[in-house]
Parts: sequence; C-alpha cells; structure tokens
Amino acid sequence: MRLHELSPPRGSRRAGKRKGRGPASGLGKTAGRGQKGQGSRSGSKTRPGFEGGQTPLFQRLPKRGFTNIFKQKWSVINLAALNRFDDGVTVTPQMLKEAGLLKSLKNPLKILSEGDLERKLVVQAHRFSRQAVNKIEAAGGKAEVI
Repeated sequence: MRLHELSPPRGSRRAGKRKGRGPASGLGKTAGRGQKGQGSRSGSKTRPGFEGGQTPLFQRLPKRGFTNIFKQKWSVINLAALNRFDDGVTVTPQMLKEAGLLKSLKNPLKILSEGDLERKLVVQAHRFSRQAVNKIEAAGGKAEVI
C-alpha cells in the first residue's frame, strides 16, 4: 500500500451542500439564510461578544483601576543562575543575553538573591537587591551598578 492508494472509508466523507441551486435542492433562493435581516446579507459578520444590539457584557461591567503607561519594566535574574559562569569573569547584561538568560536588553536588569552564588564574579547590572549584594561579596565577588 502506498500513500496515493489511500482513500477514506465509504460513507465517511459527505459532499458539501450546494446552496442556491434552485427550489428542488431545498437550499435554493435564500440558500438557508432565511428572509431579510443581518445574517441574510453577503459579507455579514459580527464581532466576538456581539449580543444582537443589547449592551454587551464587557460594557455593562464596572471599570476598575488604571494602567500606568510610565511603569518601568525590569528583567530579573536570580543569583543561582550566575553559577554557570567561570570564576573571575565580569558578568554583563550582554553576556546574560548570549547565555540565553535574558530575552532582551531593552529593559534594565535587576539581580535578586534567590539561591546561592558559588563563584567569585564581578556582576554588572542596573540594580541589585540588598541581599544579592551581600551574597556576591560573601562569595568574594563585586556588584557594580551600570
């Protein structure tokens, strides 16, 4: 048996409805769309959530809070992730991106203290948590603010 010899079992595939092909077909004239109205017109579509002209649910619900458009987003890295670098290396945001720890250099980098640092590293970032600085210095390294 080859791919070109395969065919679906008899009766499992049904021919599509041929609309607008005369009154005898059962789907002639209006082609199953009814008489007049929104759905009868060609190109008629309604957006998701449309409730037939009734005020939609998302408009009836009360609005809460606001979005601060000036909010600063941070890229966050934990100390445990820095153990992949060798002793004495200066770890920069660019190196973190190349290692696959950062998706983008667009946002400033903050180092957090989750996990333990077992290497003596010079870490460069835009911000550090207080505990992260303590752990880096305890391991014999240095935390530098860019």
